[in-house]
Amino acid sequence: MYKVDTKGSQHNLQFAVENNWISDYGSFYNNESSDLNIETLEPSLLLQIKKNDVFHLFDHSSLFDRNIRIIIENSFIEQQKRVLQTISSTTQERYLYFLKRYPNLSNRISNVQIASYIGVTPEFLSMVRKKLSGK
Repeated sequence: MYKVDTKGSQHNLQFAVENNWISDYGSFYNNESSDLNIETLEPSLLLQIKKNDVFHLFDHSSLFDRNIRIIIENSFIEQQKRVLQTISSTTQERYLYFLKRYPNLSNRISNVQIASYIGVTPEFLSMVRKKLSGK
């Protein structure tokens, strides 16, 4: 999930890997157009559900309600960690956390996308990676 700024730069906010999903909850719950884009980078299963149907499931399936609540709570916790990292961690720490959080993703996406996610230029990410490799 990403946003494109007025200069045309892409800012990656979140990745959804296998057995996970991604959504713009603000847009969904507030009935607003989204400023965010969701793009699949690999073949994916996309599901779409109407808001009224989600609320029907909340009301009539305690299991669905509980599972969605846990997913949203975990997403909120992860976003809090991400914000704290952005304001209090070094680039190297953010990159290492990215590798820990998404261990198999760095081989499947571009360095440009990783750099955008951790908030640096691709060139700076290359310097960090070079430093970590000891070269």
